[in-house]
Amino acid sequence: MPLASANGIIIFEAKKALAKKTAMSYVKIWVHLVFATKDHEPLLKEEFRYDVHKHIIKNCREKEIFLQAINGYTDHLHCLISLGKDQTIAKVTQLIKVESSFWINQNNLTPEKFSWQDDYFAVSVSESQVPVVVNYIKNQEKHHAKKSFEDEVNEFMTKYGWKLIKVQ
Repeated sequence: MPLASANGIIIFEAKKALAKKTAMSYVKIWVHLVFATKDHEPLLKEEFRYDVHKHIIKNCREKEIFLQAINGYTDHLHCLISLGKDQTIAKVTQLIKVESSFWINQNNLTPEKFSWQDDYFAVSVSESQVPVVVNYIKNQEKHHAKKSFEDEVNEFMTKYGWKLIKVQ
């Protein structure tokens, strides 16, 4: 039985609502995440790039980050992730970037200290577009044989209506 009705919204008794409470929340929010090396330096050499991907996959499993796809090129990475109920894009991005840069430096994979650019690109992906985005991420090397990262960023900005703001 409803306790009250206001503006067409029905409020039920708390006991009945609690009895119907499920044991687990279900959240599925797909995010295409892209981040670059500091100053877009081409530091992710082919000889260890896939080791970095494998390490990020392992790290994501340990931190319960659902990573569906990862790939990139010499100066950036693409990830398709599904956020959990207590995860934010900022926190997941931080966990991936901080730990992977630490691992790259710990293993001396680059001649200079490695770091990721502070900013990143993240856009939601509908369930129906997941296979398209997975394919896009999977084919990064072919893609970047024809298009620079700068051109890719410009394409994303046009597609999603973003403008790059230069901070002085």
